Amino acid sequence: MIVMTRLVVIVLFGICFFDEVFTPARASSNANNGDRNERGDTAGKTVITEEPEFTDVIENITVAAGRNVRFACSVKNLGTYKVAWMHFEQSAILTVHNHVITRNPRISVTHDKHRTWFLHINNVQEEDKGRYMCQINTVTAKTQFGFLHVVVPPNIDDSLSSGDAIVREGANETLTCKATGFPTPSVKWKRDDNSKITINKTLQVNEWESEKLELTKISRLDMGAYLCIASNGVPPTVSKRIKVSVDFPPMLWIPHQLVGAPLNYAVTLECFTEANPTSLNYWTREDGEMIHDSRKYRTENTVGNPSYKTHMKLTINAIQQSDYGTYKCVARNPRGETEGAIRLYTSSPPTSSPKPKTTEPSSKLKDLWSKGNLNNSVYGNPPFQSVHHVADKGSKYQSNLNEIDKSEQKSSGDSDTKGHMYENSPENIGESVKCSLPVLLSFILSVLMLMATR
Repeated sequence: MIVMTRLVVIVLFGICFFDEVFTPARASSNANNGDRNERGDTAGKTVITEEPEFTDVIENITVAAGRNVRFACSVKNLGTYKVAWMHFEQSAILTVHNHVITRNPRISVTHDKHRTWFLHINNVQEEDKGRYMCQINTVTAKTQFGFLHVVVPPNIDDSLSSGDAIVREGANETLTCKATGFPTPSVKWKRDDNSKITINKTLQVNEWESEKLELTKISRLDMGAYLCIASNGVPPTVSKRIKVSVDFPPMLWIPHQLVGAPLNYAVTLECFTEANPTSLNYWTREDGEMIHDSRKYRTENTVGNPSYKTHMKLTINAIQQSDYGTYKCVARNPRGETEGAIRLYTSSPPTSSPKPKTTEPSSKLKDLWSKGNLNNSVYGNPPFQSVHHVADKGSKYQSNLNEIDKSEQKSSGDSDTKGHMYENSPENIGESVKCSLPVLLSFILSVLMLMATR
């Protein structure tokens, strides 16, 4: 009923407009007809003029917003009649013959020798969709329609979508991605590193299709960038990157809390930390005094993967008796503070020199970190010996309570005598000279007697 009403309004409006614009042409035609009637038709014949008609249908068009489009309306026997273009849904006359009626600057009209009339729409917008009517202003107006389908590429509305988020570990978080376009876009979520999305304890997926992504009891493993991808079959597909940061207090993992090393050796103590935001990491003695880099101490912090992991190292050079005791690795961030203790005790040096150790590759270090398969008591060669904390199944000195007890009981006796193997002291040199002097005198005496007999 509404469609018929619109059609009647447009037709009546068009007829009124045509009558007003084209009255001179019709008046001239009527005058000529009157003259012919007055003169009479001597031959007794009546001249019949064919009415205009359409020669082809108007094709429906589908176009992406922003493109240009052209409708074609083909007619024959147009004569003095005129062609008009109208937007049916908007009840608007766009053009009449060569004249553009609408004030829309994107509309224009051309024709091919009055046979085909083209309606041009530049930079098509979504509101341009609908039926377009081509009409000839005959007594009973002749019309035909073409439909314009406007498809719109997807667009993500930032004002209605989530931005980067900071969440406490264990809390819930909902990410929203609002996309517009025609047809209505579908929205999918993926992780930027292609790892799985944890929806809940029992469900992990590679992709999640919905405008909302609900993360329940979020953990540090959920931290990272999430991609919201919108598509509707109209290129280009668009995406938005949302970074989720999970805050938690520092945690420490100490692979070995008991480390043994002989005097004058070097030893490396290790701690692994996890914290977000990034923690302040440092070492102290048991009395709380902070350790700074020097000839005695060297500290090193290596950021792991993910970036909230850190590998802490403290190297103690040329160990003296005063260096034995407890060392603490400390990690502190705005969410809290955590510390762990490592006890360094006296142990006997190796009786044989192990083969030199090469540096572990980074991939091996990652594997050791993840599995916790570390051994921190592999010795190097004296003097200026070092104790490397590298995973190795040979030449190991295990850190156990029995060794600690033994080393403490024999700290003044047994350990000193064993240490002499690696110390180049003046006493040792003197003893070796005393042992070799009688042999040397005997050799000289033998040579003198041999020369005398000759």
